[in-house]
Amino acid sequence: MPLYEAVTDPMRQADVVRRRRYGVIETCDGRLVRILYRPYPKTATAFGGRLLGRLSHRLRRGNRCRLYFNEPRSCPGFIALRYVESTRDADYATFRRALVALDDVARLKNADALVCDAANLRISDRFLARLGWVPHAPMFGHRNFIKRLKS
Repeated sequence: MPLYEAVTDPMRQADVVRRRRYGVIETCDGRLVRILYRPYPKTATAFGGRLLGRLSHRLRRGNRCRLYFNEPRSCPGFIALRYVESTRDADYATFRRALVALDDVARLKNADALVCDAANLRISDRFLARLGWVPHAPMFGHRNFIKRLKS
């Protein structure tokens, strides 16, 4: 198995999607560019998210979005949305396309749910609710959300 694999059509390359655990969904101008599968999970830190994320967002141009996800070995059936990175000119359609691709990945993997920790306070609970996410497992200093895919 190669260390990195790129998928441009998840439905046609479903075997790769089902087999790999760690990836990044890349969208540009409202379209899926690729899903790049990696040999290791994305780790997000408060420093990276707040300081470097803001700097990267300001300096990078274009209508692009990257959405990092992991399927933790300790929690089979769950996919964790670890980090979202967008450029300054990214629009809602580009972000939304990345979320649709994540839903496609979850469906192909037959996942039970998607989970995330919404660290950015500018992302409101109401906005997440409109996207199908509900609060889950309250913890001090964390805003955990879940999007259940099976009843």
